[in-house]
Amino acid sequence: MNNRLEETPQIDNTDIILEVHKISKRFGGIKALNNIDFSVRRGEVHALVGENGAGKSTFIKILTGAHAPSEGKIMFDGKEYSGLTPALALDAGITAIYQEFNLIPFLSVSENIYFGRELMKQGFLDYEQMNENTKKMFKEIGMAINPKIRVQRLGIAQQQLVEIVKAISKNAKLIIMDEPSAPLTEQETETLHTIVRQLKGKGITIIYISHRMEEIFEICDRVSVFRDGKYISTHPVSETSRETLIADMVGREMGETFPDLGHINEEKILEVSHVSNRRLKDVSLVLRKGEILGIGGLVGAGRTELLRALYGADEITEGEIILKGKKINITSPAVALKNSIALLPEDRKQQGVIMGMCIEHNISFAILDRLSRFAVIKKRQEKDICNKLVADLSIKISSLLQPVMNLSGGNQQKVVLAKCLATECNVLFIDEPTRGIDVGAKQEIYKIMRQLADNGTSIIMVSSEMSELIGMSDRIIVMKEGQVVKELMPEEYSQELILNYAAL
Repeated sequence: MNNRLEETPQIDNTDIILEVHKISKRFGGIKALNNIDFSVRRGEVHALVGENGAGKSTFIKILTGAHAPSEGKIMFDGKEYSGLTPALALDAGITAIYQEFNLIPFLSVSENIYFGRELMKQGFLDYEQMNENTKKMFKEIGMAINPKIRVQRLGIAQQQLVEIVKAISKNAKLIIMDEPSAPLTEQETETLHTIVRQLKGKGITIIYISHRMEEIFEICDRVSVFRDGKYISTHPVSETSRETLIADMVGREMGETFPDLGHINEEKILEVSHVSNRRLKDVSLVLRKGEILGIGGLVGAGRTELLRALYGADEITEGEIILKGKKINITSPAVALKNSIALLPEDRKQQGVIMGMCIEHNISFAILDRLSRFAVIKKRQEKDICNKLVADLSIKISSLLQPVMNLSGGNQQKVVLAKCLATECNVLFIDEPTRGIDVGAKQEIYKIMRQLADNGTSIIMVSSEMSELIGMSDRIIVMKEGQVVKELMPEEYSQELILNYAAL
């Protein structure tokens, strides 16, 4: 098997490798895709964008053989298909890297890459050759990962590299990347972009799905827009704008992405003084009433760890916390909630909601003690609270009894926020407020956050999206290696300055 990334001649950018014609997909009476016409040129990085529910995921599943189209045909690399199976798609050279990686944690890197296609020597697994090939493939994309290490010991960015090398090992001609930068830091995202350019240089075609407009303009050649299961447009990236794409995505023009910053209030709500633990070193900060305080920094800087410590999820070994002028000892999340402090965690699916549970029970979960009398839930009060929060946050649902897993990413995030607001918190910690949600939902979250702040809620926000950090924060503190290294006011904000202090 040839797993090498061979050099290719200069690519003819009019050479179409993928063309779909009048593709539709029905699920019962619902038409998820409607008469899609779409094409991708060989060796290009082609962005696919659209709000959640636009049909992108269904389209990917048709290309990879997970779903059969109800109508239409697919042309790939000169061959026509009425539908693909997973095996046919792989044989043709189509593979996808999803947000939830398809890796086996307890197997090594090389075992994952060759899983189901193991190399044999004299009737035994040829680990030596698989490890050697794996090393070479990582080297060809400028990376080095021990092929013998178990995948469960790798970080998210490294696991993603394993998925990319696995695709290379299958001699992929088309790699579909679904929100590949969503879990990554700025630095890790730059590494990903470098690898994407290398793959393009070797003639591999990329379909790149992302909610991050900045990276589309940085690494993609063309961009196509889906909306409500329909193909809307394709633009050369060099000839379009963020505003045009957003208008195509939502069917209307949208105003400024970020609401105006809040007015300065000198009333101190939360004072953190010389807080330390095994991940934090002498952290001090002040949070004022109605303020959004942004925390910037690189991966491992201690941003999430700070929120967890202030919320009582991690132990504080030194320092003190003062809430509204009174010293408090937050030893657990339950104590934090009693003091009107809530946390919206980084990973909503694992830590924010119970995906299989209904919306109503997810929202009320944190206030069961308030809703209970003699161990009996006051159902009418529970329903009233949930209905009000759903209306206030414009959560799009069919019923309070709908499982959270059936909602879009943006609406799932709103359910987590509703759960926090149900506690009637005065201080809200938000870790990555818009990770993995579309541009329309982002604007709604930003508007809600600013309204909360304007109404007196004090917010500490961690964000790895630089535009979000700068656009939403009334002040920014920059962290590095568990310490606060700089505080910035709005007139000082710049991406370069923040990164400079984060990496100083």
